[in-house]
Amino acid sequence: MTTQKFVTLQPTGDKLPLVGFGTARISKEDTEQVVYNAIMAGNRLIDGALAYVNEAEVGKGVRRAIADGIVKREELFIVGKLWNSFHEKQHVKPIFQMTLDNYGLDYIDLYLVHLPFAIEYVDPKGPFGLTNAKNELKLIKAPMHETWRELEALVDAGLIRNIGISNFNVQLTLDLLSYARIPPSVLEIEHHPYLQQRRLIKWVRSQGVQVIAYASFGNAVFEAVPQGTEHLKNLLEHPVIVDIAEKYQLSTGQVLLVWAISHQVVVIPKTVNVSRMKSNLDINHIRLDDDDQQKIDALEANARFNDFYANNYGFDFPIYD
Repeated sequence: MTTQKFVTLQPTGDKLPLVGFGTARISKEDTEQVVYNAIMAGNRLIDGALAYVNEAEVGKGVRRAIADGIVKREELFIVGKLWNSFHEKQHVKPIFQMTLDNYGLDYIDLYLVHLPFAIEYVDPKGPFGLTNAKNELKLIKAPMHETWRELEALVDAGLIRNIGISNFNVQLTLDLLSYARIPPSVLEIEHHPYLQQRRLIKWVRSQGVQVIAYASFGNAVFEAVPQGTEHLKNLLEHPVIVDIAEKYQLSTGQVLLVWAISHQVVVIPKTVNVSRMKSNLDINHIRLDDDDQQKIDALEANARFNDFYANNYGFDFPIYD
């Protein structure tokens, strides 16, 4: 049985590939070639962000692939993200323009609010993160409804095809839907067998919102994990995943990706290895049997690895609670 290759976004009807390529944690000096290789390997969904500090290099790889005739612009689905420091309404358009300039394109296919809280403005040309020079998280009053209106204006101007959200919970999404003239097309969240977020996913889909997963390999992609999750086995080495991989003659990474897309969750694995780029894409024809699906489903541990705990970030901020 063949799995479909796309999900359809509302309200545009645009097709979002079920398997794409993530660009977080790729060194700047390697990024252009890695992205070029990813497109050469067949990736058409490229997930990037200004906060990944390699967006300009991602853009170079994309433009080179287009110039070399590997792909046409309209065949690519490019994702960008609005960082927390730029939620104030006067900053949204200039920061988006920076992303557009980094890519050197006429429009972006999907632009997400990276995280659902606003922090003090910083110079976007300098280094930025969640905390200031004193390692303090400085929240500011920048209402999401004002941020969202600016994003809607960019859609109206033809500069963004779809707008969406990342790391939002049900309550935040519900509030956004109460005033959004253009509803979010996508919610991007941490998602893997240890954190399946089934109720959240079911509800946002009922509202016409599709889901993109980040960290599909779970704790295998994090250098440090929150207290209380250290006992969990590396997902790529978990005996259940290893046994299923051997049964289907797949890599453990492929098994985790197949499991996700079988739930119609879009995946964006990152790798610098060309053979893995190809194998990550070569999964649409694979279907795990019900018993194997249930074995993976049973790994649910409600374990969130990208959480704002002091041992990871230097501050406690329970945005997911």
